[in-house]
Amino acid sequence: MSKKFKYIPKDKRKKILLICDDIRVHSGVATVAKEIVVHTSNHFNWSQIAGAIKHPEKGKVLDLSSETNKMAGIDDTYVKLFPVDGYGNEQILRDIIKVEKPDAIMLFTDPRYFDFVFRMEAEIRKTCPIIYLNIWDDLPAPMYNSAFYEACDLLLGISKQTVNINKLVLKDKEKNRLFRYLPHGKNENIYYPLTQEEKSTKEFKDFKKSLFKNKTPKFISFFNSRNIRRKQIPDTLLAFREFLYSLPKEEAKDCYLVLHTEAVTDHGTDLYKVREFLFGEDFEDQIIFSHQKYDDKVLNWLYNIADVQILITSNEGWGLTLTEAILSGTPIIANTTGGMQDQMRFVDNNGEWFTPDANVPSNHRGTYKEHGEWAFPVYPASRSIQGSPPTPYIFDDRCKWEDVTERLKEVYSIDKDELKARGLKGREWAIGNEAGFTSGHQAERFVSAVNELFDTWVPREKYEIVNANEYKGKFLNHKIIY
Repeated sequence: MSKKFKYIPKDKRKKILLICDDIRVHSGVATVAKEIVVHTSNHFNWSQIAGAIKHPEKGKVLDLSSETNKMAGIDDTYVKLFPVDGYGNEQILRDIIKVEKPDAIMLFTDPRYFDFVFRMEAEIRKTCPIIYLNIWDDLPAPMYNSAFYEACDLLLGISKQTVNINKLVLKDKEKNRLFRYLPHGKNENIYYPLTQEEKSTKEFKDFKKSLFKNKTPKFISFFNSRNIRRKQIPDTLLAFREFLYSLPKEEAKDCYLVLHTEAVTDHGTDLYKVREFLFGEDFEDQIIFSHQKYDDKVLNWLYNIADVQILITSNEGWGLTLTEAILSGTPIIANTTGGMQDQMRFVDNNGEWFTPDANVPSNHRGTYKEHGEWAFPVYPASRSIQGSPPTPYIFDDRCKWEDVTERLKEVYSIDKDELKARGLKGREWAIGNEAGFTSGHQAERFVSAVNELFDTWVPREKYEIVNANEYKGKFLNHKIIY
């Protein structure tokens, strides 16, 4: 719980009704939502329409106040869950609003999942505002999202790119709306650089010995994310293969890539087969699969064991595993796209941390090359527009695996002490006030933005007159070459 904003007794707090993944599960959305709930529970009361595909507790009402009290360090939190299939529907939302009487409704994930909420916005916003913690992976600005964004009173953008996209889409309709930057934050006391004493414990040594089958690695790359197509895991493997083949064979035998992911999924591929095809008998042992669901303690061990964390996703709103790696003091190799750009701290021509605008809405073209010492960026070699009927156009930023190989060589060539020093500079920046990629900073920014909303919010008019003849289409409103 953050202590930098005022404690408010339970009976005096505003209540927020959150709609997203059940905060008890381990999705990225649920993890971040839980951090916000716990760290602001001394300032707001919380109810949640707790979503899951087929929720085993559907229809129950769960009081999590006691568990939250322990995590928050106070004794009067209010956290109540209403488990549902999906994210509910109009009737469920109306029933819960009637019972809980929230002061605001907060949404968090892709807007298409909340279509039923946006259809009700005129009804909802007569009595309470809608907050949307949102993200958009890439350009061009999604004008097809305009109705969703327009239905919200406070748009919290997870990445700088998202904040810019929100403003670009609502260019003529910004009035009476708040736009704020709210990057993801994790607990820096859970993800942190291990001390030598901690590395000397039998528990840690046994874990490392088991992971590498009693071998002593010289260089370790780490991947921690889902096995889905946009994560480009086969390209990561191909890049690592060529890195190994650039070394003398015996030296390469001391280098490993640890993949903490599902080995086979319908949404991704069969990584066992990819490993067999690319590495054969020569270097098959250099690819280690980690299937178990580990707690935060063991995940922090894995980040600390690694020399570098790799994530070359072609579309990535944020990349939470990069945040965890940076907080752990581990350097990163990442594709320059989406919110991953924020975490590499690119510097613009004025010497400032790059903030996208209509002229340079992304750095995925490599407009700026200066960045934080902990980052080893790869720039997309292909930016092709993909789409589907619900999302007609979006760039797919694909980097070349050959470029990833070059970054691996670069990291490998750096002295271990210097590499660690670079990682520690990344942590120092991440926990500081400029980046603020911690749970505490996230909570403070959230409280500040929501309090401002409550201070300035004006209920929606009973009706609105729209001149349908004024519609002239939704066109590209930012540079496409920069």
